[in-house]
Amino acid sequence: MPEIDALVRTTLPKTVRVENGTGGLPRVAIACQHGTAQMYFQGAHLTAWHPADARPVLWMSRESRFEPGLAIRGGVPICFPWFGAHATDPSAPPHGFARLRPWTLIDAQEDAEGVVTVTMELTGPSGAPTSPSAWPHVFKAHYRVSVGPTLSLSLDVHNPGDVPFTYEEALHSYFAVQDVRTIAITGTEGIDYLDKVAGFARTRQNPDPVHFTSETDRVYLNARGTCVINDPGLHRTIAVHKTHSDATVIWNPWIEKAKAMKDFGDLEWPEMVCVETCNVNIHARTLAPGERHTMTAVLDVNNHS
Repeated sequence: MPEIDALVRTTLPKTVRVENGTGGLPRVAIACQHGTAQMYFQGAHLTAWHPADARPVLWMSRESRFEPGLAIRGGVPICFPWFGAHATDPSAPPHGFARLRPWTLIDAQEDAEGVVTVTMELTGPSGAPTSPSAWPHVFKAHYRVSVGPTLSLSLDVHNPGDVPFTYEEALHSYFAVQDVRTIAITGTEGIDYLDKVAGFARTRQNPDPVHFTSETDRVYLNARGTCVINDPGLHRTIAVHKTHSDATVIWNPWIEKAKAMKDFGDLEWPEMVCVETCNVNIHARTLAPGERHTMTAVLDVNNHS
């Protein structure tokens, strides 16, 4: 991991500071009138968002490893330029290399309404910890995080090269819930999904919301609408609005898979659910030379008495 000074290419407002975080990894800390947030340079990984008038929204595993070159478990990992295992190279890192590499902080601003926006940049393929056969393309990615009444996440991918490339992307958001067995997720009713637990069998969801009674790992196709996590235990809803995202992934590992993951506590699975904004599988994006694509997610929390 480079020194902090090498990772910051902008001046910082008083609401933004750079510090050493868990494991000595450098991170950006935001504290403004709308709440607080933390984002690590490694992977531009958002690990905390605490609105001023609400409980913390993102979930982090207590077993997460904060070490250079290792994925952080929880928060909002960025999956890029592939999702899951690489299609042809089994030695390539799962979910791509973007979450393993240090990004550079290129802008940090606070506007007149007190909204703080930070922008991180990743370019490649130089220095990517994967073989050239897995990702030989030149790219530039910008990730903007805005902390205001809502949390806005924007991933912009640009192809500055002279050949097209195809990529997958996901904002792999982990949300904190009181008990996944009591929540319901709306927004995917009647939509086809690939059931990864059943060998990617294509299935159509019934007209009911998603409830959790076992391991759940679904890639919803042609899913462009808002999903809402209804959490009666925490008396709140979390809405995930998005643009230019054609797929949604919903995941909870349940009992056995949680036990099998070294960076996931055996008894932590009831505390979290993933609702991921993405373009994966049949919705992978292709950028011609000079083209760019921006995918956004806006997280909106409503507390109930």
